[in-house]
Order: sequence, then C-alpha cells, then structure tokens
Amino acid sequence: MIDWQAIDTVLLDMDGTLLDLHFDSHFWLEHLPRRYVELHQLDEASQTALKARIIGEQGTLNWYSLAYWSRELGVDVVALKREVQHLIGLRGDALDFLKWLQTEHPRVVLATNADRASLELKLPLTGLEAYLEAIVSSEDVGAAKEEQAFWFALQEIEPFDPARTLFIDDNPSVLESAREFGIKHLLGIKQPNSQRPEKALQEFVALDRFAQLLPRDVPQEEPK
Repeated sequence: MIDWQAIDTVLLDMDGTLLDLHFDSHFWLEHLPRRYVELHQLDEASQTALKARIIGEQGTLNWYSLAYWSRELGVDVVALKREVQHLIGLRGDALDFLKWLQTEHPRVVLATNADRASLELKLPLTGLEAYLEAIVSSEDVGAAKEEQAFWFALQEIEPFDPARTLFIDDNPSVLESAREFGIKHLLGIKQPNSQRPEKALQEFVALDRFAQLLPRDVPQEEPK
C-alpha cells in the first residue's frame, strides 16, 4: 500500500488512530454530561443540552480544550477523565506498527488536536512517547488540524516535505485539510472506536490494521 522508499516523515494522529476512540466518545458524550448534571444537581434535560453544546464546538480549538470545558462547565474535566482512564488504550496493532517504524528510516511525529492536558494524561498510560521523535498539539500552534494554519505552523516547528510525508488520521475533515496543504500520502481509519461500527470514508483509503502498511517480508501476527 505504501512505497516506504518514498516516505521521509510519518505524521500520526493520536485519538482514533493510535488510541481507541472509545475512551473519548464515552467521556464526552456519556460520562461528562452525566457527572456535570450530578455535580451541579441539574435535571436530565441539562445533560441533553450539554451534549448538543459539546458537539456544536466540533472542529474548533474549544472542542479539544480541557481548560475551556473546565472553565465553561465549572468542573475539573481532567479529574473527571481520570475517573474513566482505565478505558484509555491502544488500537489493535498500533504498538507493533510504532515498533516497526523505529527500525526504519521515517521521522515519526505525533500531530494531534489533543491539548497538553490530554497528552499529560494519556502518554504515561500508553507509552506512546517512546516511539515518537516529536509531538505537536493544536494547542501549541493555536489552530486545529482542520485549519490550514495548523499545517503551516507544523512545518515551521517540524520541517517536512509534503510530497514525501505519510499522514494517518481517523477524521475526514482533517484529512481534507492535510490534502489541501499538499500532503501526498493520506490514510484514514476504518474503525477508530472499537465499540462502534466501521466508518465509510468516501475520498480516502482507510486502514483496517496497520499491518497492511508493512512490507510483505515483515512477519505479521494474526488479528486477535
């Protein structure tokens, strides 16, 4: 699927690509609304309203900012995340893929919309940092990956040749933004959330397993 001789840089998304999106979906759409209502002693209608409010910020820096939601909702979002942190985990064979990349030539950079507070929670629990040469958050640059400003800033911080870069992300809006910037090799994820059905990506090739990217002579484990 990929000619690795044509790749110098691998840019990887975190949530829904390397990590199972189940944690985030459960937290934002179930756990946080429920705990918000409990902590503020509100009615169930407030829970529904909060879900709509959260979804309404989708694709913006606010959507990804734990500080924003803590301030807006009057709760400690990081503390509430820790209540369900046992749900944080790697997707399928993501770790095998990262280990393989370490043996090869590409520079591996995490390009994520997760803010630094989210990274401080997830990185120690997953061990991802050991396999990355750099981490750039949308919070660092003041623009979400859905915006062109993110890619220009990323290229300034971690220079890369778009024509020789592979970017993998589960969000089609982000992939479209990366394509507009000129990144040549783009791949999506079929099932970012292990607890939900596969997604159909109309304009991008989507991965089932990272093993699909490895050369044929690399031993591959059977899916579990």
